[in-house]
Amino acid sequence: MWINGIEQTELSARDRAVQFGDGCFTTAAVRDGKILLLNAHIERLQSGCERLLMSPPDMAQLAREMRVAAGGQAQAVLKVILTPGAGGRGYSRSGCTTPTRIVSLAPWPVHYATLQQQGAVLLTSPVRLARNPLLAGIKHLNRLEQVLIRQQLDGTAADEALVLDTAGMVVECCAANLFWRSGSTVYTPDLAQAGVNGIMRRYLMAQLAASGQACQVIEGSREEVLSADEVVICNALMPVLPVRQIDDVTFHARTLYQQLLRSCQTMEAS
Repeated sequence: MWINGIEQTELSARDRAVQFGDGCFTTAAVRDGKILLLNAHIERLQSGCERLLMSPPDMAQLAREMRVAAGGQAQAVLKVILTPGAGGRGYSRSGCTTPTRIVSLAPWPVHYATLQQQGAVLLTSPVRLARNPLLAGIKHLNRLEQVLIRQQLDGTAADEALVLDTAGMVVECCAANLFWRSGSTVYTPDLAQAGVNGIMRRYLMAQLAASGQACQVIEGSREEVLSADEVVICNALMPVLPVRQIDDVTFHARTLYQQLLRSCQTMEAS
C-alpha cells in the first residue's frame, strides 16, 4: 500500500476518510502489469472529486503511481482512494490543504471464473438504498448500505444481491451493476436517484451503442427483471457474469452475456 506515494499502511486518524467517510474511490483490474480502462478510472476519480466539491490531487502523478503499483503484477486488484486529507474539527474542510492518495493492491478474486461457467445466484436484499440525487452515481466512501447488504448476504448461499431503492425500483447489486434483456431489447437501471455508475457499466453501454444496439435506461421494478429472458451483472473485475437464478426464478439464456463478454476482450490497458 502507498499513501501519498510512500509505501506505508498508517493513515492519520484525523484524515476525513476516517472522520466522515469523506472521499471517493475506484477499483481496477490489473493484467500483465497494465491497468484495464485506466483513463476511465482516472476520469471517474476526477469526476468524483468535482461532485464532492473536493480539491483533486495531481492526476498525472496519481496515474504514474497507479502504473508503478501495477508493474510486474500478472493479475491483481488495484484500488485508489482519494480524500481531502487531514483537517480541523467538524464537518468543514477548512485546514485540509493536501489531498490524501491511497493506492493498494489485493489478490485477484478467483471465484469469478467459476461463476462465469455456473452463473451467479442472486437474492433480493431486504436492505434498500436511500434515494439521494446529490450523491447518486458516485463511488464515494460512504458505503454503509453496501456493508449491510453484504452482511445480510453472507448469511445465505447466494453470490450477489438484487438491490432496490426506497421507492421499490431496481438499482444494482451489492458490488455490481445490472443489465437485463427482454426479447432484443436491453435494459439497465436509471441511477439518477441511487447507486453507483460503474466503469464496466459505462463501457458496456458504449459498446452496445457502437454496435447499433440500444440500451434503455429505465426505472424498472423487480417484477420486470424477473420476467426478463436474461440477466447479466458486471463490474471492473468480473467483468461480466450470467445470472442463473434470482430468488426462485431461473434463467437459462446467455445471448447477451456472450455478446458483452466479447466486448470485454477488447478493453484497452495502460
